[in-house]
Amino acid sequence: MNETRRTLLDALADGPVAGPALADRLGISRAAVWKQVDALREAGFEIEGTEAGYVVRDVPAYGGEAVAFGLDATYRIEYHEALASTNDRARALAGEGDADVVVLADAQTGGRGRRSREWRSPPGGVWLSILLRPDRPPAQAPLYTLAAAVAVTRAAREVGVDAGIKWPNDVLVRGDGGDGRAGPDAGTGGGEDAKLAGVLTEMEGEADRVSWLVVGIGVNANVDADDLPPGSTSLRAQAGDVDRRRFVQRLLETFHDLAADPDGIVPAWREHADTLGRRVRVETASGTVEGEAVDVTDVGALVVRRDGGPPGEREITVHSGDCEHLRPA
Repeated sequence: MNETRRTLLDALADGPVAGPALADRLGISRAAVWKQVDALREAGFEIEGTEAGYVVRDVPAYGGEAVAFGLDATYRIEYHEALASTNDRARALAGEGDADVVVLADAQTGGRGRRSREWRSPPGGVWLSILLRPDRPPAQAPLYTLAAAVAVTRAAREVGVDAGIKWPNDVLVRGDGGDGRAGPDAGTGGGEDAKLAGVLTEMEGEADRVSWLVVGIGVNANVDADDLPPGSTSLRAQAGDVDRRRFVQRLLETFHDLAADPDGIVPAWREHADTLGRRVRVETASGTVEGEAVDVTDVGALVVRRDGGPPGEREITVHSGDCEHLRPA
């Protein structure tokens, strides 16, 4: 989506706007305005010409223009019906010098999670990657992973799903049986946790600054149970079908606000964390750490209090690893 189209969508979202005013705002002719409006109509927008100007009566269910319409965040949306990987596309855009772009796809054919694990990405889910160039040192890059998990969790809760975060980047529904259907004790601590969403962050940087950062987000939204891997659930299974356009808008707006205030990311993550206070087992490159998760640091590392050892050495800080929630003894 080019800048002219995005500016047009912003203008239409503000209410009735006359053709001459649109032409002045976009810096194009009235004939060009008509062509842009007609293109939006072909894309599924219902736009009426009234005495007060153009009025949007209806918006497509999903797509780049649909998400951009009324979006309160300064991102350009690039939409694909299907794509191998939104992260790969965002990385290519980073190489072209782009920034503040969201690559959005209805389906991915080569989606991946952490450690190159396969990530199933059928139609109906929310698969997107956000390309940023934050003026931050690489050590603070994990904060944006936490911010993405918070954004997904808040958007899920707004549609009635009692989601929480497992360190550092998985969004879970506690108590689901893992078969894609909410059980009678889902969200109450019974049964097994079920994965709703994940985040994969990639970056390139120098010693003192991030060159670019790609935050990939995958949410099992309107996905059938048969299309989910074991141990997963979806928004559909928990609360019925959701409006993906509004869900993505809310997610992006929350992430945008958090990214603008990095000091507020960790407190927001703690508010939604399901890991803190629980017994965990974390598989790291140097071995297994087991104990109670007691906190996260200001850059998102997990602090685990182990059972044994000298009192001054019981707490260990884990910067990366696979975290497993353990049942209480």
